[in-house]
Amino acid sequence: MGQKLVENAAGRAVVTEINGKPAIPYKGVAQYIPEGRKAAPPISSCACYPADGNKVVKDIKTALEKAGVKDGMTISSHHHFRNGDLVANAVFEAAAELGIKDLMWFPSAAFPCHKPLIDHMENGVVHHIEGSLNGPLGEYCSYGKMKGLGVLRSHGGRYQAVQDGEVHIDIAIIAAPTADPFGNATGDRGPSACGLLGFALADSQYADQVIVVTDNLVPFPCVPWQIQGNYVDFVVVMDKIGEPEKIISGTTKITKSPDRLLIAELTAKFVKEAGILKDGFSYQAGAGGTALSFSIFLEQMMREEGVKARFVRAGSTQYTVKMLEEGLTDYILDGQTFDLEGVRSMRENPNHVNTSPFTSYNYHGKGNFASMVDVVVLGATEVDVNFNANVVTHSDGKLLHGIGGWQNCLFSKCTILPIPSFRDRIPVIVDEVTTLCGPGELIDVVVTERGIAINPLRKDLMKALSGSSLPIRSIEDLKKEVETICGGVPAKPKLGDKVVAAIKWVDGTVIDVVHQVLPD
Repeated sequence: MGQKLVENAAGRAVVTEINGKPAIPYKGVAQYIPEGRKAAPPISSCACYPADGNKVVKDIKTALEKAGVKDGMTISSHHHFRNGDLVANAVFEAAAELGIKDLMWFPSAAFPCHKPLIDHMENGVVHHIEGSLNGPLGEYCSYGKMKGLGVLRSHGGRYQAVQDGEVHIDIAIIAAPTADPFGNATGDRGPSACGLLGFALADSQYADQVIVVTDNLVPFPCVPWQIQGNYVDFVVVMDKIGEPEKIISGTTKITKSPDRLLIAELTAKFVKEAGILKDGFSYQAGAGGTALSFSIFLEQMMREEGVKARFVRAGSTQYTVKMLEEGLTDYILDGQTFDLEGVRSMRENPNHVNTSPFTSYNYHGKGNFASMVDVVVLGATEVDVNFNANVVTHSDGKLLHGIGGWQNCLFSKCTILPIPSFRDRIPVIVDEVTTLCGPGELIDVVVTERGIAINPLRKDLMKALSGSSLPIRSIEDLKKEVETICGGVPAKPKLGDKVVAAIKWVDGTVIDVVHQVLPD
């Protein structure tokens, strides 16, 4: 393909052009300061919209036609339904019926339910995807089958890309559990309630045309509105837009693994012994099994110590809701609802606040919430001896996960990665990560079932844990032990020269690329 690669500040060879547009190599944490002004959609006029406020059209195909869909456009969607989304596939089926080709899909995330998009990439309706490439779509891209370059961004990075004009959305599709004919929409009520719609905020604000798709049309006004109808061009009513029970998507269950329960307990004990657990503190934990278990251990310690959190940053679950309702935190600042209890709480409790990537994560804003969180607990597929971490590929090089808010959360006051020391007898701690997603200078602690490694840059944490009964060890020591157990270092993945995807850092620069996986 003749892709030009240059070395970035992290020592990674990365592309300087992505899908025909120039790309800036990663310059280091806080080293790239943008110039210019934000992007903006075209000016609209009320004269072009129904005076009675009724923007309803009969179906998705009609809405796409009225929105002026053309070959080569960018169509966006959000993922608040996670693996229960029924709208994105319907949109590309309609585009196929209209004979449209070479579309770029720009989702806030993709899931296994979007596997039908592979057929549309094969038949030319979809040219490429710039969004998380999970499961079947990630594997398709990994083997070099996608025509264009995949681009993976964090949740904040996606907002940044739209706001900065890096990605221009021609048509935004917003699946809304409740909406009115004017286009005001909310996610916290209706038969398909999924919680909030924050991942669709940038789409509504910056896209040329905005289509709201709902299965619960109510008379004006839809209150509360999370999406404002003044941004919306058309409203479509479908029989069913999503399956809310599938927002739970497998990972959002407490682990039953003894090793992972130990990791979760060690993580909570570290937070306590490091002096982070104190009245008015704040934390964020993911919705994976280990992170959920950590939250339960932390909750027990909070009760024992008589400590109350000022706020919990979420992905809300039944466990964070319980903390709010039992007075263990003043607020949940929610970026994504992970179960139906979270949906209920958001609807009923004014202290369960829906947020968006703009407020929480956008690095090109006047500050964001991420750096104000005292401690964040995240996962990783690999960590290396320099504390660099990978969340998108495995040791075989296959692209099977998205970034989500992971990169953005690294800016918290203390970032902890509780991870098993090996998976399927493959060490997780390595000499160098397969794909660099987060620089080691932002990752403070790695917790495994065999011990806890503190980044040497965090001398304050080293001092706080001096003399602790916790198993504090060097990351090199942990790596050596695990390699002995697993029979040596993991084999290098079989990768070709072709670049199939780029990993963006939170500021829009390219921190790494993913190379094509070669068949066995």
